[in-house]
Amino acid sequence: MKTSLTRTQWVLIAALVFATLPYLTRLGSSSLWDSNEAFYAETPREMIESRDYINPTFNYNARLNKPPLSYWIVIPFYKVIGVSEAAQRLPIALGALAMIATAYGLGRLVFSVDAGLLAAIGLAVAPRFLMFSRRIMIDVYLAMFMSLALLMFVLAERRPHRRRVYLVLMYVSMGLGVITKGPVAVALPSMAFFIYLALHRRLAKLREMMLPAGLGIIAVIVLPWYIAIYLEHGFSNIGTFVLKDNLSRYAQQAWGPSRGLFFYIPVVLGDFFPWSLFLLPVVWLGARSLWLMKRDKSRSASHTNGSAALLATWVAVIVVFFSFSRSKEDLYILPIYPAAAALVGGALAAFIGNGGLQRRGTVRSATFALSMVLVIAGSVVLYLFGQGRPTYELAGAGLIGSVAIVGGLGAAGATVFNRARWAVVATAVTVAACNWVFVLWTLPGFERYKPVRPICEVIASEAGPDALVGYYRAAYPSMVFYLRRPIFEYYELGEIEAALSSDREVFCLMRATEYEAIKTKLPVKTRVLASHPIFQVKLTGILDRSELPQVVLISNEGRTSNAQ
Repeated sequence: MKTSLTRTQWVLIAALVFATLPYLTRLGSSSLWDSNEAFYAETPREMIESRDYINPTFNYNARLNKPPLSYWIVIPFYKVIGVSEAAQRLPIALGALAMIATAYGLGRLVFSVDAGLLAAIGLAVAPRFLMFSRRIMIDVYLAMFMSLALLMFVLAERRPHRRRVYLVLMYVSMGLGVITKGPVAVALPSMAFFIYLALHRRLAKLREMMLPAGLGIIAVIVLPWYIAIYLEHGFSNIGTFVLKDNLSRYAQQAWGPSRGLFFYIPVVLGDFFPWSLFLLPVVWLGARSLWLMKRDKSRSASHTNGSAALLATWVAVIVVFFSFSRSKEDLYILPIYPAAAALVGGALAAFIGNGGLQRRGTVRSATFALSMVLVIAGSVVLYLFGQGRPTYELAGAGLIGSVAIVGGLGAAGATVFNRARWAVVATAVTVAACNWVFVLWTLPGFERYKPVRPICEVIASEAGPDALVGYYRAAYPSMVFYLRRPIFEYYELGEIEAALSSDREVFCLMRATEYEAIKTKLPVKTRVLASHPIFQVKLTGILDRSELPQVVLISNEGRTSNAQ
């Protein structure tokens, strides 16, 4: 029998729609980000150009360090829509929406409809998750497939009459995760499910998991590409990927700064904000519930408690696993967020629905703290980037800061006057409104600090077909995407000296400070063809209002009056 939606559910649905629409709004309004996105936008374009869909390339050189599914996903969008920033970002945005839907499904299955809606809202409004989902990063695809595997496992547990269907879909999700980024898509879900069954003394249930069929499904999805690569290149590339890009990266510090055992605590607080501030109350309430259950032997573990324990196990296994990795990146734990959102959704649904006094008091305190964080964050944004700060002014920053302050105060007032529903909704809508301003104004305005697209326009108008084009002691791989030609990457002074001394035109992008340091050492006369400001990410530079750093485009071919 169908049941009508409650007033609270209609309010939550409206808030969810408001929070999710920015994921699909103005996807092409900003140029590529040179950190990661350039590789996953350019490689499928080169695959289409070469008509080789087995061997990925970047900068017209083999790029076999990642499985190809993320490239294959983009290719049909390029063919239908055309090659553009929006076309390559659309599938990743859809993947993010699938994760939000998964958060709803987990919250709905484990707790209630209200919990599912609150879980989906919590993931949708997270500003960092929104940013990840508006630039093509394969970790979003991996997290989507792993989260779907978790959802299918929960469905198989809760709906045993369709267990086989859900288990097949679970293994399909794992296989797609493997062909996206590697064996972690099977290893971590398997570890989480095994630990969950062991803790509940249900390991005998492994016989019902269709393990041989599951391995066959994963093999059918994964092996064809690896076999094709083996037949063409031998085992070296496969061994490099499995041993170097997976095992050694876990066991050794591959790059970047050394990060300690507790690196992921601030990562979760930032990437899952604002719902991350509810995780501590969730942990406290969950531990208290388990303690009461053990103290009172008459209490039996309900389906809800068991499934909630599964979500908690999932989060714990992934965070602990990567906490012991020598190489840590914040995106590694992205698969935890739908499960974490479902747990928070359950706590908030009880808070709104007049749950127990202990639960309400704990969550009420967290809600008030969150409202104060919004007020403080809005004030900081106004101070650092608002009007009257011309050097580092960001479009829409003043509006974002004002919305955060007003919304935070409104949520605080609702909390004080025991308007639980409106306190939670006000918090979510406030952050969603800030996301809207960010998408509509801040991201497009930030283009003034991104040099590649405008400088590539200069290069395209000046450089001949045989010119050498690239960058020196910098990292601007998106130049390949915008110029549709190979680029050089020089890091030694001798390399740029040799290029400039050749009989070919050279167009090189580098920091202005780097150019000032080497220009007298260069073997030929050079000219600055263009310069462009870049954003100073160091807080000291922002607080000091120091001049923006510049990058310059230099050439050994004189076409301007800026002779050096």
